[in-house]
Amino acid sequence: MNAVVATSVFAVFMVAAVALGLLALRGRGKGGGLAEWSVGGRSLGPVFIWVLMAGEGYTSFSYLGAAGWGYNYGAPVLYVVAYMSCGYAIGYVVGPMLWGYARRHGLVGITDMVAHRFGRPWLGAVVAVLATVFLLPYIQLQITGMGVVLSVISYGAVSLNWAYFVAFAVTTGFVVVSGLRGSAWVSVLKDILVIATLGFLAIYVPLHYFDGYGPFLDRLVTEKSDWLTLPGHGGGGSAGSGLGELWFISTTFLNSLTVVIFPTTVAGYLGARNADALRRNAMYLPAYNVLLFVPMLLGLAALFVVPGLAGAESNLALFKLVVDSLPAWAVGVIGVAAGLSSIVPMAVFMLVIGTMWGRSVLSLVPRLAERQKSAAQVVVVVAGGLALLLTYTAPNTLVRLSLISYEGMAQLLPMVLLALVWRRLTFRGAFSGLIVGVAVVCVLVFSGNDPLGGVNAGLVALAANLAVALAVTFAGPRDADPRPDAEVLAHDPVGEEGDPLAVTRAARAASDHRV
Repeated sequence: MNAVVATSVFAVFMVAAVALGLLALRGRGKGGGLAEWSVGGRSLGPVFIWVLMAGEGYTSFSYLGAAGWGYNYGAPVLYVVAYMSCGYAIGYVVGPMLWGYARRHGLVGITDMVAHRFGRPWLGAVVAVLATVFLLPYIQLQITGMGVVLSVISYGAVSLNWAYFVAFAVTTGFVVVSGLRGSAWVSVLKDILVIATLGFLAIYVPLHYFDGYGPFLDRLVTEKSDWLTLPGHGGGGSAGSGLGELWFISTTFLNSLTVVIFPTTVAGYLGARNADALRRNAMYLPAYNVLLFVPMLLGLAALFVVPGLAGAESNLALFKLVVDSLPAWAVGVIGVAAGLSSIVPMAVFMLVIGTMWGRSVLSLVPRLAERQKSAAQVVVVVAGGLALLLTYTAPNTLVRLSLISYEGMAQLLPMVLLALVWRRLTFRGAFSGLIVGVAVVCVLVFSGNDPLGGVNAGLVALAANLAVALAVTFAGPRDADPRPDAEVLAHDPVGEEGDPLAVTRAARAASDHRV
């Protein structure tokens, strides 16, 4: 009976979420072209951009992986709060720049930007392939997360294998039809549920299991002190976790830079109505990170309530507490919040992959050039299917998958970001650096040398990437590109027509003149 109640609540909310996504398309004909589907017609206001970008930061990793790492290691998981907060600060500058560059030239993603910057359409296709390789683990992460949630809230009635398939099918169907605008609308429902459920659990769990925060924290300090400092539990010695101060600093630094050019983050940037919406979001989004402390804390609480979870089972730490102590309907509601925390970011990841391939790869085929949106939708299904296959054949813990994605995507930083602000960087330099960076990160990760001497392997690879890019740029000839800087480089559109800051400045100038 518990399984029936919980899964029924889950199913009702999932149907409501899909309906909400379809409602978002009302009044937009057949959904418009690729720009409408992939970046919401560049018309999303501050509220929708806020919930959409918050949705990308608050995924199934936050419900499951953060609790799992809190359970396994403790303090090292705080890197998530650190890098996201730093990333929002960097995004205050980078977001409007990328928005203005894409709007000026009619671009819809990072592959477009790279192809336009270096004047080579095929280069966009190469970047699309590489980005897809490093995004698939993140889609796999969301499929795994939603599958775990569905299996647990059904009290084991739904097997993990079937739960993974349901996660894939629901999200794929949703994103193919609704696009970015539908994801933004569903993010509103998701955020309401996330805030409500985590706020409730933050109060309920310490009171129910420990008679309050005081006894809980006293017991944590007394019995589990290893979890409260870096490098966390199991971090000491030659066979330790390697998650010490150097790893924390290097990972925070690398991820805070990488998140601003992550294809899904850029999709959020490009969906904005104006650059000012991005500036406001960069100021307000760090407040959302406060919620991340809750699953981390609950992971530590689970050490006393459900001890002995090992490996990927640690991802169940939070939901073990939920299923153990709450009625079935409440389990279902919390499951919905966690499920939507998988669907929204997974939908955006799949949409971005489809857009990159539809715009930069398949458009190179003459017969497909005029059907970019339909080609992109087919790619969404294929990408989701590949991620589902990886989920069955190569499972991994949720945080590990997240780190691999970021370390690989970081190698695009010189080509995507540095190239847009520094004209001297040549194609040969950027491309050579990219090849070296990707090779180094793959060797280090798959040989088990991540971190390397305590330093995040992605940062080591990025250093090699930059060194090669600069060496080849200064040693080789300049690119023969006749276009002016204004056509090639990006800049913050402050003061340009249509920017609210320009209107404010004009009003102040008029007022000062009158005085």
